[in-house]
Amino acid sequence: MQALILAAGLGRRLGEFTAENTKCMLPVNGIRLIDRMLGQLERLPLRRIVIVVGYARENLCRHIRKHHPDKNIVFVENPIYDHTNNIYSLWLARDLMAQDDTLLLESDLIFEDAVLDAALHSECRNVALVAKYDTWMDGTMVKIDDDNNIVNFIPKKAFNYDDTDSYYKTVNIYKFMREFITDRYLPFLEAYIKVLGENEYYEQVLRVITLIDSCDLKALPVTGMHWYEIDDVQDLRIAETIFAPPALRLEKMQKSFGGYWRYSGVLDFCYLVNPYFPRRRMVEEMKANFEPLLRNYPSGMGVNSLLAAKYFGLNQELVVVGNGAAELIKSLMEHLPGKVGVCYPTFEEYPNRRDDGSLVKFHPANPDFSYTASDLIDFFSANPVETLLIVNPDNPSGNFIPRADLLRLCAWARHCGTRLVIDESFVDFAEAGVQATLLHDSILRENPHLCVVKSISKSYGVPGLRLGILASADVELIGCLRKNVAIWNINSFAEFYMQIYGKYEKDYERACDLFREERALFARELENVPFLRVIPSAANYFLCELSGGITSYDLALRLLTDHNILIKDCSRKKGFPSDRQYVRIAIRNRADNRCLTEALIKIAENSSL
Repeated sequence: MQALILAAGLGRRLGEFTAENTKCMLPVNGIRLIDRMLGQLERLPLRRIVIVVGYARENLCRHIRKHHPDKNIVFVENPIYDHTNNIYSLWLARDLMAQDDTLLLESDLIFEDAVLDAALHSECRNVALVAKYDTWMDGTMVKIDDDNNIVNFIPKKAFNYDDTDSYYKTVNIYKFMREFITDRYLPFLEAYIKVLGENEYYEQVLRVITLIDSCDLKALPVTGMHWYEIDDVQDLRIAETIFAPPALRLEKMQKSFGGYWRYSGVLDFCYLVNPYFPRRRMVEEMKANFEPLLRNYPSGMGVNSLLAAKYFGLNQELVVVGNGAAELIKSLMEHLPGKVGVCYPTFEEYPNRRDDGSLVKFHPANPDFSYTASDLIDFFSANPVETLLIVNPDNPSGNFIPRADLLRLCAWARHCGTRLVIDESFVDFAEAGVQATLLHDSILRENPHLCVVKSISKSYGVPGLRLGILASADVELIGCLRKNVAIWNINSFAEFYMQIYGKYEKDYERACDLFREERALFARELENVPFLRVIPSAANYFLCELSGGITSYDLALRLLTDHNILIKDCSRKKGFPSDRQYVRIAIRNRADNRCLTEALIKIAENSSL
């Protein structure tokens, strides 16, 4: 058997990364794609490797001869690489290809060893490696039947998003027996080039064969195996994360602060959203209006503050809308004068926007990091501040102060001349649900020193829309914040979501009920994990203390490496004792939560962390 690598292309989409070298010379985590691929092929019983070169061929050939001198490598030159596609590169290698069984690979791929092993050891003589369609995939798709026969190749022009459930992406690795190459593929390849020319793709030939000729080419799904095709700089970054050593992979994912939909199969227990809302019908309404929302400007602050006020039943003059609560938090914290009281540990987006010297820090003196309104009144009476910040329920502890006690705290703050900022992004998950909110005109007007911040991302399950509000009867503050954000600070999709929300409000209340049921069940399951102490929570996450010598970093690393699960390692958060270890676990749906508890039990059974 031989391997044939197509490496003639320009790689224009990688810009400066391919200014002087072809794509396969691109380093991923310090190792060039071609070096990685040749090293993987070295394990296989191959008699030679054929590489079709074109763009920057001198650099590529020189590098390969220097770093892989012992390999039997034959180079084939494509001199017109700049105006042909890979069908012509394959055609130039046809005589060599016809001499042996062949593994065909494209050089811009990165994959784990198991992918090649699957092709080599497949009982099927001729296979096309495929993977179930995912959103990051581009290029040739196939449809397969229950026996893994390829029913059709779907070129880019025929791609239909309505059919993606039935699509598989070609991995661009094939195993062909010599008989298939000489009797089927090459004759069709020659005819195709004569009729349609050299600026086509070799997969088109396979498409023709499957349509008009019965052949034994089978699809071989590589389910659960890691591979990636690198076409642009974003692909490069993702590939570097997927194929990084475990510790580096965890670090890269933690530093990306989201976007985990790009990483197939990752269960995100780090970021905090409602798993039961929005319901499908609301999503379908958003989809139905996608094109006009995409093609039109959103409204300005005046209209959007009106929509947000309607959303929460408030007067428009009391509300400012943000591109996520984070935009408003930044503006608010930069505006506030004097000392700011903060309860630690907490959501650090607030204190990180202040100089540390302006913070007065309250640390609960108990292992659950719980505190009451009375605790805060006592502490900040003795340590006065101009502003007191409370995240309720707090993040990451899940501590909750009931509404009646918050109103008592409001009265105290009013008496002291202290501004009170309440972030109630998670309040709808508390047992009192939406009844616990302070977002009422009467409460705000009676307490003009009160600011209420709410992230719509968290409890409403739409973080991709980037929506949040700040409400206060301090109209001077509201006016200042409005001036401080861009006139189009939210997009049309977020605006439309607020417009239609009222139709789905009952669905939301039911979703929160379902969530509270799931939280109680999930808590009981987590309590069965020997090394976890689950701290009671009124939010959509649990803070858990670890025991038995397990560190939060090691647990996060083990879960991501062995189970593709991401959790929040709290070791870098402020406010935790240095001699204890904590993680924060988001609450997802039943199936996902079960996956996590099963993974934790396995780790407990094989506890060698």
